[in-house]
Amino acid sequence: MNHLRENGIVHRDIKPGNIMRLVGEEGQSIYKLSDFGAARKLDDEEKFVSVYGTEEYLHPDMYERAVLRKPQQKAFGVTVDLWSIGVTLYHAATGSLPFIPFGGPRRNKEIMYRITTEKPSGAISGTQRQENGPLEWSYSLPITCRLSMGLQNQLVPILANILEAEQAKCWGFDQFFAETSDILQRIVIHVFSLPQAVLHHVYIHAHNTIAIFLEAVYEQTNVPPKHQEYLFEGHPCVLESSLSVQHIAPTTASSPLVLFSMASDTPKGLTFRDPALDVPKFVPKVDLQSDYNTAKGVLGAGYQALWLARVLLDGQALMLRGLHWVLEILHSMCQQTLEVTQTALLFLSSGLGIERLSSGAGMPDFQELKEAMELRSRLQTFSEVLSRCSHNVTEIQVSLSCLGREFLKNQNQIHDDSRSIQKIQCCLDKMHFIYKQFKKSRMRPGLSYNEEQIHKLDKVNFSHVAKRLLQVFQEECVQKYQTSLVTHGKRIRQVQKAQNHLHLIGRSVTACSTEAREAQDNLSKILDRLLLDRAPEPQTSPHPVAPHPSSDPEDLVCHMQELCDDMKLLAFDLQENNRLIERLQRLPSAPDV
Repeated sequence: MNHLRENGIVHRDIKPGNIMRLVGEEGQSIYKLSDFGAARKLDDEEKFVSVYGTEEYLHPDMYERAVLRKPQQKAFGVTVDLWSIGVTLYHAATGSLPFIPFGGPRRNKEIMYRITTEKPSGAISGTQRQENGPLEWSYSLPITCRLSMGLQNQLVPILANILEAEQAKCWGFDQFFAETSDILQRIVIHVFSLPQAVLHHVYIHAHNTIAIFLEAVYEQTNVPPKHQEYLFEGHPCVLESSLSVQHIAPTTASSPLVLFSMASDTPKGLTFRDPALDVPKFVPKVDLQSDYNTAKGVLGAGYQALWLARVLLDGQALMLRGLHWVLEILHSMCQQTLEVTQTALLFLSSGLGIERLSSGAGMPDFQELKEAMELRSRLQTFSEVLSRCSHNVTEIQVSLSCLGREFLKNQNQIHDDSRSIQKIQCCLDKMHFIYKQFKKSRMRPGLSYNEEQIHKLDKVNFSHVAKRLLQVFQEECVQKYQTSLVTHGKRIRQVQKAQNHLHLIGRSVTACSTEAREAQDNLSKILDRLLLDRAPEPQTSPHPVAPHPSSDPEDLVCHMQELCDDMKLLAFDLQENNRLIERLQRLPSAPDV
């Protein structure tokens, strides 16, 4: 279309039937515009009065003149192609026309014209559901649209601005090409929100910063950037806001970034419309054209069920895989927290041995000794807190291990559930074979008696297989998916609770270690002073000897020697403790997932 505008050509009959799809050498799709029978040279400012095109895709002004046969003197410009492009894009995105009166566009032409001309600004579709009923407008694509919400958010504003009956309100080609080119230049980052159990497609420019990406994720998930934590292929993925999104590893729908947050959302999962609601019914009599159309509609609903079954199964796999990765990281956090806690306990155990200092009989009641005992009591409290922390971490490890065993069972179940896809595909193969027979029959002027009986039997078989297909979809796909969502919600809450508990324990261990070091430093200073006070002085002059329980001088010397040795051992322990504390302070705190 851009090439046509650069050469001053208006096509005037743009519709899906005039777009051909070619598969390239590398398997890529190449789309070609065809049927230039109504095309003509026309510059941007020129007008034309002749009417060409297919009525469902005609601009309302052209529709009024060509279909309703109403005389009018309006001239048409190049923007009529934009209306046709809008209808074509909507049809390609949803499988249906945007404007549908009751009975269909070709049976209710006046209402068709009303819908296109009375459409409110911003609406992209209009429907009349019952005869002489009200017109219903929609400002978004229907739930049956297979496009991701990320792409829908980019496409809907374009549709709203080119599906404008008033040419003054309609975009020009330059703006249309600018906006569509902007979408084509974006890259897609796949993000699976673990709390919501939803796969998101984020369309963003490669030169944008990660901060912009985080905001785009927030728009789709309602998870603020500061609460977004990411995993990729089982490893934490730290995203630096100032870097460009080119630093994010390439993702796919089967290998997305996994978003984990502490938000307590109930998993929403995939929102979809039950294909059974769109299954038409055969008329009782033999009507070859009607039977063909009905079979085509039922077959379309069957393929929609197959697509949904695959998406639901992929969603269950992503739920299990993402939670398994989170469990692995939490196991690692538990191990690190245990190591830090055990090291802190080892340090504290050596600082609680000052009983020997107070065990000697006749020890005077020094103020330093009181302070030392108070510090020892604080260290004892820290030791008890750390012991409880260690016990709690062990309990968390046990609960996480139980969850891990459940995941293994569920992964095996998903492998078994894939058989439902095979059952649906088998039903579709049978239905497609009958459909091809109906397609051949409708081209014939009539059927013989035997052929008509076979045709009736085919209708019965077709309906029976279709019913079986929808039953498999509901019982083996939808119900299991809904059950997995409930289970996933419970597990998410368990994992979030465990993570919160680990964070609290990590902070407690860090705080205890810091305070314990301060207390140990103060205790070391007091014990150093006590050692100096208790150490024997050189014999320069006779000093009175402190009374001792034993009157034997040899016993007194031995007792003092033992006390001195104990003091040296205690001093050595304290020095070693200080080194352990320094090592403990250099250890990294338990990282967040």
